[in-house]
Amino acid sequence: MTTGQIALERRGHVLLIGLDRAAKRNAFDLPLWNGLCQAYAELDRDPELRVGVLHALGEHFTGGLDLPQWAPIFASGTWTIAEGGLDPLGLSGPRVSKPVIGAVQGLCYTIGIELLLATDLRIAAASTKFAQIEIKRGIYPVGGATLRFPREVGWGNAMRWLLTGDTFDAAEALRIGLVQEVVAAEALLARAVELATVIAAQAPLGVYATLASSRMGLPETEAAAMARLLPDLQPLLASDDMQEGLRAFVQRQPGHFKGR
Repeated sequence: MTTGQIALERRGHVLLIGLDRAAKRNAFDLPLWNGLCQAYAELDRDPELRVGVLHALGEHFTGGLDLPQWAPIFASGTWTIAEGGLDPLGLSGPRVSKPVIGAVQGLCYTIGIELLLATDLRIAAASTKFAQIEIKRGIYPVGGATLRFPREVGWGNAMRWLLTGDTFDAAEALRIGLVQEVVAAEALLARAVELATVIAAQAPLGVYATLASSRMGLPETEAAAMARLLPDLQPLLASDDMQEGLRAFVQRQPGHFKGR
């Protein structure tokens, strides 16, 4: 499977949403992104579905973005949401109104962390490796990490990983509160479905009202910051440092950045 797609499975009132591009470490190409947008919309509009579980097929949650496919999107300055879909990052348009549980394993890089931060409850396999490595490429995270990571784990904990691009493990993710549980890889999906089933058994209107009320408590400044994510990326895309970041990525060497 070289083109991404989404594997959907219904288990009662729970919708399992599986990233399916395992041959490419579930790197996000545009078909995978579009399919995910449409899956979130299906979860939102079907009254029989009450909770979503976002997971991935194969060894890894995602190695990040398939950058060549995303360059035109970033250059346009706007996120592209598939027709009839919902933004799984919750940055543009209405958000999914039902709870989503994130379950990650293997590599969970860049957009993987940002998708996780946009879910409502998060579980990781003990072997998971996390990294927000955009600054190593001469750019910065534009999928919500700069907004949500500090809010979820505290300023210092977030800056430790956002400003270094270092890799951290599931134990550290649990310590700082990025994830709420760490389990064995073979138990990951079952545990996520177990929690989703518990939530789905509650009064649906009460669950949705709880989620909506909790979101209303988020700072109003977050919406303004969201609107600046891609516009503020534009000068970085045109910088010498980004070209150096791409060179370093291709050659698998550290970048030598000059701030221009």
